[in-house]
Amino acid sequence: MGEQAKKIVSVDLKDLIKDLNKAYCDEWLAYYAYWYMAKTVTGNGYEDISEFLEKIAKDELEHAQELAERILELGGTPIDNPIELEKNANAPYPKPPKNTSDYDKIVKVVLEAEAGAIDVYNKIAQKTIGKDHVTYQLICHILEEEIKHEEMFEDILE
Repeated sequence: MGEQAKKIVSVDLKDLIKDLNKAYCDEWLAYYAYWYMAKTVTGNGYEDISEFLEKIAKDELEHAQELAERILELGGTPIDNPIELEKNANAPYPKPPKNTSDYDKIVKVVLEAEAGAIDVYNKIAQKTIGKDHVTYQLICHILEEEIKHEEMFEDILE
């Protein structure tokens, strides 16, 4: 991060990097859970839910990558040990249901994780609005996608 860029950021960078790292951990956990469920889902019509889960898993991986880039730009380091992901996340691992054909439980797992993500990104957006324009725009982009994910899975229940 350049000198002028540092001057225009008026938020505690250490605190912001911590928040971004927690969100980064959340994204990795969501990515793996969604990817796993996409690969293991069974039952009638499993292809549709598998496709949804795979698409969202890719988005979550993209979010982790974007957050890692921003953490590095701010002078931090993303969490580097997979064992540390759940310990440093905002929420526990979104555990897939044992019954791989229980679509209601799969959707519930995803909706809980997405609701948590929406809350996390909303808080970071509020913290950075007018204080760190680059982070704010990144967070709004991710927040928009998380809102779309929630809507996609709410539509499945209807």
